[in-house]
Amino acid sequence: MSQYLSLLLDCPVVIAAIFITGIGGTFQYGFSVSVLTSPSEFIKELVNQTCLQRYGISLDQGQVSLIWSFTVSIFCIGGLLGALVAGPLMSKYGRKQCLLFNNFTAISGAVLMLSSQKAMSFEMIMVGRLLYGINAGVSLSAHTLYLVECAPKKLRGMVGVTVATFVSFGKFSGQLLGISELLGTEQRWPWLLGFNGFTALLQLATLPFLPESPSFLLLNRGDREACDKALKRLWGDKDYTWEVEEMMKEKAAIQGVRNHSVMELIQNKNVRWQLITILITFTGLQLCGINAVYFYSFDVFRAAGIQEGQLRYAALGTGLCEVCTSIACFMFIESTGKKVLLYRGYLAMSATLVLLTITLFLQTHIFWMPYCSMLLVFLFIFCFASGPSGIIAPLPGELFTQPFKSAAYTLACTLNWTGLFLLGMLFPILVDSMGYFCFLIFLFCCTGCGLFVWFNVPETRHKTALEIAADFDRMHRKSGEAKRPSTEQDLNVAKSHETRF
Repeated sequence: MSQYLSLLLDCPVVIAAIFITGIGGTFQYGFSVSVLTSPSEFIKELVNQTCLQRYGISLDQGQVSLIWSFTVSIFCIGGLLGALVAGPLMSKYGRKQCLLFNNFTAISGAVLMLSSQKAMSFEMIMVGRLLYGINAGVSLSAHTLYLVECAPKKLRGMVGVTVATFVSFGKFSGQLLGISELLGTEQRWPWLLGFNGFTALLQLATLPFLPESPSFLLLNRGDREACDKALKRLWGDKDYTWEVEEMMKEKAAIQGVRNHSVMELIQNKNVRWQLITILITFTGLQLCGINAVYFYSFDVFRAAGIQEGQLRYAALGTGLCEVCTSIACFMFIESTGKKVLLYRGYLAMSATLVLLTITLFLQTHIFWMPYCSMLLVFLFIFCFASGPSGIIAPLPGELFTQPFKSAAYTLACTLNWTGLFLLGMLFPILVDSMGYFCFLIFLFCCTGCGLFVWFNVPETRHKTALEIAADFDRMHRKSGEAKRPSTEQDLNVAKSHETRF
C-alpha cells in the first residue's frame, strides 16, 4: 500500500485533478440525491402558498405530494438526458472541455434555486432540479473517464475509487448542511439548494489549469506531442515510455476505426462479455438495496431509542460511515484487487440483508434486537462502500478500448439513471406491500451479481483494455477451441475485436 501511496504523492497534478474534477463532478450527484430531505416541508409549503397566491386554490395533501414527487424525480429525467448526450460530447470536444462547460448548467440551476423563494415559484425549483440532473448525468461519465485516463496504470484503481468517494462526500455534505444549525431553516433553505452552483464555480475557476486527457489527445486527435506534454504535466519527469507504447498499441489496433454508437456497441459480438458485465454491475448498483437500507435506518434508530429530533444526526453517522469506508477502499484497492472487492462486497451484502431481515422481524419481540439491526445497517453500508460503490463506476473506461468508451459510459449511466428513477417510483409500493421483506428482492440481486463477477469477470487491476479483452476471451472460449500459447497471440485476438467490426 505504501508503494502506491508514494507513487501517487509523486504525481501532485493527479492529486489536484482528483479534487478539482471531484468537487464539480460526482460530488454534484451525491449532493443532489440527499439535499432535498431537509427542506422538504419548506418546499411543500412554498408549493401551497404559490397556488394560493396565484390561483386562490389551497391544495390538499395528495396534490402537494404529487408535485413534490415530480420535483424529486425530475432530477433523474435530467440525469438520463445528460447521460445520453455525454458520450457524443466527450468524443467530439474532449473530457476536460465537457466537464468545464457542464458547470454552466449547474450554475444556471443554482440561480433558479436561489431565486425561487422570493419569486414565489416552485416551478423554478423543478427546472433547477432538471438542470442539476443534466449536470450530474454529464459529469458522472466525464469525471470518471477523465480521471481513469489521466492516472498511471498502477494507480487507476485508487484514482477510480475517488469517483465514488466524492459521491459519498456529496451525500454527507447534503445531510450536514441540511441540519437546522446550518442551512436547513425556513430562511436559508434556498442557499442549501443553490450550493451546487458554488462547487461548479470552484471547478470552473480551477479546471483550466489541468491538461486534457492524454489518451484522448493521442487516440482521438492523434496528437502525440500534446499527449507527451499532458503526461509530463500529470506525472512529472517519470519515464512513461511504457504507457505511451501501450497507447500506441491500442492506437494501432483501432487505426481507421471510428467511435462507435451505443447501438453498434450492443450489436458487436466481440465485446459481448464486457457489455454483459456493464449491464449486470450497473443494474446491480441500483438494485443492491442501499436505498432501502437508508430508508429503514430511521425506523431502526427509533427502535433503538434515539429521539425523533436526533434522527438527522444519527443519519449523519450513516453518511460519514460511507465516506470513511470509501477512503479506506482507496487505500487498499491496489493490493487487494478489484474483482475480489467486488464479489466479496456483493456476497457480504447478501449475508447482511438476510440477517437484517431477521432482526427487523424480531425487534418488537426481543429488546436488544434493534441494536443488532443498527449494527447491521452500518455493516451493510461498509460492504457497499468498500465494494460495488468504489469499483463499478470506472469499469466502462477499463473494459473497453477507445472507440467504445463513450458509448459504454452512455449506456452504463443510462442504466444508472433509469434504475434510480424506477426505484424511486416503485420502492414506496414495495415498502407498503412487503415491508422489510422487500430486502429479499435486493438479496437475490446482490447474490446474483456477486456470483456473476466471481465466475465471469477477470481481474482488471494494472491491465490495459486489450489485456482485459484477452482475459475475457480466455475465460469464455468454447471448450472445443485450442488454447493460445502466448500473450502476444492473446493481444492479437483483442486487437481483432476492434478491426473485425
